Amino acid sequence: MMKHIVFCALALAAVCGCRNANSAEVKKALQDLSQTVENPTMAVAPDEGDAEAAQVGEVVQFDKTVHDFGDISVNDGPQSCTFTVKNVGKEPIAIYEVVTSCGCTDAHWTREPLQPGKTGTISATYKNEDGPIPFDKTLTVYIAGVSKPVILRLRGVVHEKQKPLAELYGSARIGDLGLKGLRYKVPNVLQGESSSDEAKVANLGKKPLKLSFTEVSPNLTVTAVPSTIPAGETATLRFSVKADEGTWGRHAYYATPVLNGKKAGQKLEFDALTRGNFASWSAEERKNAAQCIFDESTVSFGTVTAGTPVEAAFSFTNKGKSALRIYSLDADVDGLTATLPGETPALKKGTLPVRLDTSRLPKGETVVMITLTTNCPARPMINLFLVGLVK
Repeated sequence: MMKHIVFCALALAAVCGCRNANSAEVKKALQDLSQTVENPTMAVAPDEGDAEAAQVGEVVQFDKTVHDFGDISVNDGPQSCTFTVKNVGKEPIAIYEVVTSCGCTDAHWTREPLQPGKTGTISATYKNEDGPIPFDKTLTVYIAGVSKPVILRLRGVVHEKQKPLAELYGSARIGDLGLKGLRYKVPNVLQGESSSDEAKVANLGKKPLKLSFTEVSPNLTVTAVPSTIPAGETATLRFSVKADEGTWGRHAYYATPVLNGKKAGQKLEFDALTRGNFASWSAEERKNAAQCIFDESTVSFGTVTAGTPVEAAFSFTNKGKSALRIYSLDADVDGLTATLPGETPALKKGTLPVRLDTSRLPKGETVVMITLTTNCPARPMINLFLVGLVK
């Protein structure tokens, strides 16, 4: 129930973003949700998902967790792909069930046990019978000895008829390389681990295009499969970010495409959010950890004229047994700055001052979401909301 409430708050704020909310109900809903989220008697339980994720990594590894079919047509028929599973543990394992999210997807997998060091496969087919719609389907993989299932994703966009590559991939063209954008989102990264995703790109030229990358940010890996893209065809861009102990919260990574040996003049951006990893923490360590409770998650700056700087403060208490650290602060708008507090001792209060440049905001009622990255295993990510009316 608690996680559902938090999700609703995030979804509501994401929809509003920094656009005009057009209704006082939005602010009230956020305030109501925030009061529930901040109620100490309803504190979120320790994030057991961290431990479960670590357990998966210690036992099995997947070559990928997402397969993007890209753009297809209703006449292209069923679309299939394969995920490779490797036993990296010390005991035999077995995939005992793969559950698809709907009847539009079939799955087949290696049935015999996998000895340590051996690999198996999960083959999935999207039937492509639902008409011209985007799709994002899941496979829930149950592995003997691993308490949490692994989620694999199949996604793509089905069109009524096949569209020209230039129309599909021409919005962010770099030479003959066609892309749907210059910016990509990487799923959240746990400290000490990696997170990856993929996207389609296209060769819009008339000759084969060899694609590689240079000036790649540390901890970012980017490859194209195949690396040489035939004329008029697509390739898969695979990218992965490894967490760096010095990087917290949202961070941008960059890579410059090299087309047939020539460095492009534009970079690709890969955005990832890094949070704490408490997988190795014992129950005692979690019990004695910091616990950050804000007096209010929503602070109103009232009504201001566009261009007026806004200053506000969020008050909190560390109700845990260890010192609290807020590693980073990220906002969903430009123009918000903050002074992060140093360590807040156990059972002490603290203040988080923020300053907002309203000249960058649209006029009307506004909701700004602020995301904190902390050392609290119960709440490694905390969302705050700054609301008000800009005239």
